Amino acid sequence: MRHQKKTIKLGRTAEHRKALLANQVCSLIEHERIKTTLAKAKAVRPLAEKMVTLGKNGSIHARRTALAVLRQKDAVKKLFDNIAPRTATRNGGYTRIVKLGQRKSDSASVAFIEWVDAAQVEEKPTEEKSKKAKKEPTAAAPAPAAPPKEEKKPVAAEEPKPKPKRKWFGKKSGDAK
Repeated sequence: MRHQKKTIKLGRTAEHRKALLANQVCSLIEHERIKTTLAKAKAVRPLAEKMVTLGKNGSIHARRTALAVLRQKDAVKKLFDNIAPRTATRNGGYTRIVKLGQRKSDSASVAFIEWVDAAQVEEKPTEEKSKKAKKEPTAAAPAPAAPPKEEKKPVAAEEPKPKPKRKWFGKKSGDAK
């Protein structure tokens, strides 16, 4: 029975898992938000929150403990200087996991893990919105001097060539050409 054994193993040895989680936390500190599988995000969350708690303590001992776990000086510096002071008034719950659905290649559940108090990262607008945004200012403001447009000659409609059939479909192993 697995009573009180809550370590998420992720199909890795202890050393590999420890290195993976440390690297994930360093990436989270550096980029403020990372995209990973849901299982890894759930495994990263407790370690990330422990590191923020160490950062809130701020002592030399806490800094050395964080460095022993993360093994990247710049990540520890950013954690203690930027991330921990932002969360000074918060008692836990420093990270958020946002589920994104299934990954196309292997149907693994994918999620974002991010800091709760980080600035919201906006996705880039789609092409339609950006085209509309470009058209609106030009319609509102008169064009100073537009160069003359060249006339487009009508191109004869070409019929698309049918795709060749795949020869290996529908053949039996005994058939030959």
